[in-house]
Amino acid sequence: MEVILTSVYIAGISAILSMIIYVTDKIVNNYGDVLIDINNQTKELTVKGGASLLSTLGEQRIFIPSACGGKGTCGACKVVVTSDIGPVMPTELPYLSPEELKISTRLACQVKLKTNVEIAIPDELFNIQQYSAKVKSIEQLTYDIREVRLALPEGTDITYKSGQYCQFEVPPYRKVKESTFRAYSMSSNPQDKENVEFIIRLVPEGVVTTYVHELLEMNQEINITGPFGDFHVRDTDAVMVCVAGGSGMAPFKSIFNDMLNQSTFTDREIWYFFGALTTKDMYYLDWLWDLDKKYENFHFVPALSKPQEGEQWNGEVGLITDVMDKYLKKEITGKREGYLCGSPGMLDACMDVMKKNDMDPEKIYFDKFA
Repeated sequence: MEVILTSVYIAGISAILSMIIYVTDKIVNNYGDVLIDINNQTKELTVKGGASLLSTLGEQRIFIPSACGGKGTCGACKVVVTSDIGPVMPTELPYLSPEELKISTRLACQVKLKTNVEIAIPDELFNIQQYSAKVKSIEQLTYDIREVRLALPEGTDITYKSGQYCQFEVPPYRKVKESTFRAYSMSSNPQDKENVEFIIRLVPEGVVTTYVHELLEMNQEINITGPFGDFHVRDTDAVMVCVAGGSGMAPFKSIFNDMLNQSTFTDREIWYFFGALTTKDMYYLDWLWDLDKKYENFHFVPALSKPQEGEQWNGEVGLITDVMDKYLKKEITGKREGYLCGSPGMLDACMDVMKKNDMDPEKIYFDKFA
């Protein structure tokens, strides 16, 4: 009997404390309406205070680039804040350069709206749109990578450069209580106005990737927002040194098919290095080897870093950065540009190798997703 009374007592205290916390939060953090002045009164929004600048702008259909869904781990959602909103948060500092700090750049996901704020954003962000698309096909490319093709609504006019990305949104599920989005490069050809395609690798405990691999269904409605990103082919005659791993294949599938469609594929030398652990992590090999055989200017160099005993593999073995380093020293000469897509760690390692081989850092292009 005492145990039961004690349990009831504890439950009652917990309920009271929860109510106190809830009421306190509503009272203390009730900031009322705040005004967001964008680009010196180009657009003014009156919104409820208390949420992040990133999510609030999104609700008003002004979409700031974000690769991590507002977790503060990608550093993409940068805006210039021209009014005083307090000091920069420690969570922002790793992503802001001294130059950006001087002009009051902040991460929109880390700015909580407590008072009126004045911000500056690129004008092109006003043209970013959200699209409601329908799942047209799902193909299992490897044990942990899926190709997802979405059909856009009839009459949709989406324009993007090959290499850019969209934010892919999934609904609440299981213990996930709200809609969540992450950034994924589009693997589709920009010439295709009816469909948008993504290559999505399953990340352990990844909120969006878990949904895509376990719950996404044919004909399901999915919201995508975009396009975003500065990753695209520059119009030069420099040799393209392209490096990817895993789902980093996505933008290069888009880029190569776009160049073929525009008859610019043979205008310059293209080297494509693709790294994987074992043969079961490789995909699209037939398509890539066909390009390699058909076009003298295109060179496909796949490499396995941890080939398994008994695997049939006659290609390069080792870290893709080491393989690329060998080719940069011996075979790839002249003017060179770098195009990278992969994990932050891989990107940093590739940057180091390219710089050591006298490639200009300002001509190495990528979008870093966290």
